[in-house]
Parts: sequence; structure tokens; C-alpha cells
Amino acid sequence: MPTVFGHVNLVASDWRLLSRFYQEVFGCQPVPPARRLSGSRLEAGTGVPGAELEGEHLRLPGHGPDGPTLEIYSYSRMLEKPTAVANRRGLGHLAFQVDDVGACLERVLSRGGHTLGSITRLPVPGRGTVTFVYARDPEDNLIELQSWSPA
Repeated sequence: MPTVFGHVNLVASDWRLLSRFYQEVFGCQPVPPARRLSGSRLEAGTGVPGAELEGEHLRLPGHGPDGPTLEIYSYSRMLEKPTAVANRRGLGHLAFQVDDVGACLERVLSRGGHTLGSITRLPVPGRGTVTFVYARDPEDNLIELQSWSPA
């Protein structure tokens, strides 16, 4: 079988709240069943002693019924994380192509998210112009809202 992208995981203090945010803002759809997992095999696979988690997968928009998912889990015990910034090493952000960056940013803000940058138009040679902004979801994960227009 060829390599196929499967999912991205977000660990949330309240998986239900974060799941609802991604459903309402971006149209992600739940992929049953919701998960409640624990035990020695979960501990072994995650490397987390005493691991217990609960959450669900959301189908990401635009890729059909078999497309990749956003997995949102809450562990029974979680470590704190530093404030997310755009230039920190590691996974940086989730990007969503939207019709109207400003309108989508308003949805983000109305559902508990926060702005990080300001809406900007940036010419990208050979590709066109991207209108984009970085924001934060209610759990402080970075998201990019973007819309492309021809060169």
C-alpha cells in the first residue's frame, strides 16, 4: 500500500469544545466513533505512563469521505505547553483555504479564537497573491486562514 496522509492530532484541555470550534468555523465533520482509550497498549504506543484519553476524529473539508482527519483528544493528565508562536520549531500551524479571510477570522473570534497577526496580501512569484492571517484556536493552536488569487 502506498503512503497516505492520515491525520493530525491536537491535544486539548476540552476536546468537545475544540471539536465544536473546528466544526462551526471550518465545517469539519465528526467521524464516529468517539474514542475513550486506556491501558497498557495505549501506554506502550504513546510512551505515556498511565495514558487515558478521550476524543474524536473530524473529517477535514475538501477531501471527500475518505480524506484526512483532525484528531482531537484530551488526556486525563496533560503537561502545559508554551504559548504558540509562528517561528517556533516543530509543527507550526494548520492552514485552511477559505473564500473570505476576514469573514472566517470573525467566525474564529466569535467562537473563542484570537488573532495573532493582521490580514495581509502577499505576492508569491509564480503562484499568485495570497491573502492570509494567523490566528489561534480556543486552545492556543495556530491556524492560518488563506485565500489565493491569480498573479
